[in-house]
Amino acid sequence: MLTEIIIVIVFIILAVILAVELFIFFKNKKLAQDLQNREESAKYKMYEIEILNRLSEKTGYSLSAQNVVEVIIESLPDLIDYSCASYMLFLPEKINFRVYLKNSVSGEFVEEVKLKMLESSPVDFKNKKVDQMLWGADMSAEIEDSVGSFLNIPLVISGKTVGYFSLADARPNFFKEKEILAVTEIAKRATDAFTKLQDAVESENNKMNSLVSSMTDGVLMTDMDYRLLVVNSAARRAAGLENKADLSVLDFAESLKEKFDLKDKIEESIRLDKVFTSEEFSRNVGFFKVLVSSVRDKYKPLGCVVVFRDITKEKEIEQIKEDFISMIVHELRSPLDSIKKMIELMRAAEMKKAKRQECYQMIHSSSSDMLELVNNLLDMAKIEAGKFELKKQTSNIAEIIKTRVLFFDISAKDAKVKITSQLGAGIPDKVEFDPHTISQVLNNLISNAIKFNKENGAIQIQALFHKKGASLQKEAVDSGIDWFIKKDINIPDSLFVAVTNTGEGIAEEQINKLFNKFVQVKTVFAKKGGTGLGLAITKSIIESHGGVVGADSVEGHGATFYFTLPVKQ
Repeated sequence: MLTEIIIVIVFIILAVILAVELFIFFKNKKLAQDLQNREESAKYKMYEIEILNRLSEKTGYSLSAQNVVEVIIESLPDLIDYSCASYMLFLPEKINFRVYLKNSVSGEFVEEVKLKMLESSPVDFKNKKVDQMLWGADMSAEIEDSVGSFLNIPLVISGKTVGYFSLADARPNFFKEKEILAVTEIAKRATDAFTKLQDAVESENNKMNSLVSSMTDGVLMTDMDYRLLVVNSAARRAAGLENKADLSVLDFAESLKEKFDLKDKIEESIRLDKVFTSEEFSRNVGFFKVLVSSVRDKYKPLGCVVVFRDITKEKEIEQIKEDFISMIVHELRSPLDSIKKMIELMRAAEMKKAKRQECYQMIHSSSSDMLELVNNLLDMAKIEAGKFELKKQTSNIAEIIKTRVLFFDISAKDAKVKITSQLGAGIPDKVEFDPHTISQVLNNLISNAIKFNKENGAIQIQALFHKKGASLQKEAVDSGIDWFIKKDINIPDSLFVAVTNTGEGIAEEQINKLFNKFVQVKTVFAKKGGTGLGLAITKSIIESHGGVVGADSVEGHGATFYFTLPVKQ
């Protein structure tokens, strides 16, 4: 009996031990399986991260769907075994079919893969030309095989199927479900990441295109294959290609062939990472310089940028400055020559007192002309430097006009010109302005009116009080004022002061140039001399007061120059 009990206990112990061993065995097996699953999951995740990193490194100006599939294909051997990896991209004019052979297969195998992929293509591409290219292992005519396993994954970018990516093998049912799911998920994540990158690049390109389009200089950019990526209308205009569609770099090179070897300089700039600048040259639309520079990221060149720098305005300013300097030299040389001759005459012979007085008067007149020129230059320099200060005080415009008429009376008589004034009723006798600079303005306008008048002509200094919204023409008629102003002006309550002469008048197209410094050198002042600085200074003085200046004229009859001074009620 005792022996039986011991045997039962032993069996129970052995059963417990066996149960424990079985529990531990299955537990370890489950743990091993979980570990294996985690390792595989980590493997797929690392592969996914690797693909996304490689894809990010490859993006740039050559960003395309081809980047996605080639990166996947490069990394596939680390994840799954196969014989053939291929991709098919749908382009407007054709289908690109690219095949990577990991192992040698027959031509029939590749053709079967192509047909399977074409069967999945959209209807619009069924009859498109297929551009085929293979790389990797060689095809073999000795192998007799067919597609036993086939995995076809659509490439969806920005919601549109742009092609397919496939894996094929001769072994039937070779691809495991887990591998199929992993490759499909990775392809989806890669295309999603590509879509985001493409959207970001497109957004930046749109911003860049908008910026470039608004530039006055011509700009074009190329990639490493010399394809145009960006070209603005200013570049088209500079090259004379405004109406040509489907532009290429060769079109620009041909347009500039007699001025600048553009294609050669683009190649050198990319190869040597140098900036090239052409000599200035003229086109029908102006003067230009071409700058060529490579575009690079941290590690490699990406393309080239070409800038058509429009230097037309600079050339015009340069010419104006040359003309101005020439004119200043002439304006100074004439009075200096007169002074020199008078002094030589006075030293060479005994003179009668009256003749000597005449020489003194000529010397004084010439030196006064030079002093006026120097003062104008200094005033303009102060204005340009922002150091021209007004000293406003309560002043009477009627008194200033009266004083100026008396001051110029002798000069007007010498020029056989009659000078008078005409003041409207209701002109306030207390207005805030700088009497010194306003006297200077009147001096400029009256001296010009005398210089550019004709013999037995007339000058009239006119003033009235203009009410905001009222008709300036009616106010002039009511005040008995006759001038050449033909339009009303929208200004606040103001003193309106004008100087009207009966000279040759000014061409309408020249009037807008009168108050711009230096421009007059070649226009209305060319006949009788003068720098034109007086009117530019006048404009600055009046605008500093918050007023406006202007002129109107009838050619052959005369002109009216006017300015306004705001009146605070």
